Amino acid sequence: MSQAYVLLDRDGVINHDSDNYIKSPAEWHPIEGSLEAIALFNRHDYKVVIITNQSGLSRGFYDEQTLTAIHQKMQQLAAEKGGEIEAIFHCPHAPDDNCRCRKPKPGLLTDFAKKYNTSLSDIYFIGDKLADVQAAKVAGAKPLLVKTGKGQRTLNNNPEITVPIFKNLYDAAKFIISEKLF
Repeated sequence: MSQAYVLLDRDGVINHDSDNYIKSPAEWHPIEGSLEAIALFNRHDYKVVIITNQSGLSRGFYDEQTLTAIHQKMQQLAAEKGGEIEAIFHCPHAPDDNCRCRKPKPGLLTDFAKKYNTSLSDIYFIGDKLADVQAAKVAGAKPLLVKTGKGQRTLNNNPEITVPIFKNLYDAAKFIISEKLF
């Protein structure tokens, strides 16, 4: 049996998002149940990989060293709940940089698939923005939307979205695990 993965957006899915960006470890706060969801995935043999746009880098709001510190805090807090994050793929570019990796483009997802030598067709990608859903679809992954972060706003602005929708990451995790059991 091949390794099972689940892909997660970061801001708005794992941690509280901010229109002013998460610029330091002190500003990074987990959404209730999100770290427990990562641990739940791990207990059911899923490796968790983060797929995140981080345009604050190119905008000069923080540097790679600060981003690493933010991610170390996230990984430490997940570990305290029994969870482990396998890898983090991030796009440092601004929307107008026209890169191949910024969601809704599929670059980060295809980079993951190439590095881990796996197909995206059976892999869920959980996000809170239309760009997450679009990137998953273009890459051939299975998109899920959570209402945390910008999820409710995404639904309000895009009522035509027809992907499974969940209150939060923990509810999405329970759904994915129940799918695996049958």
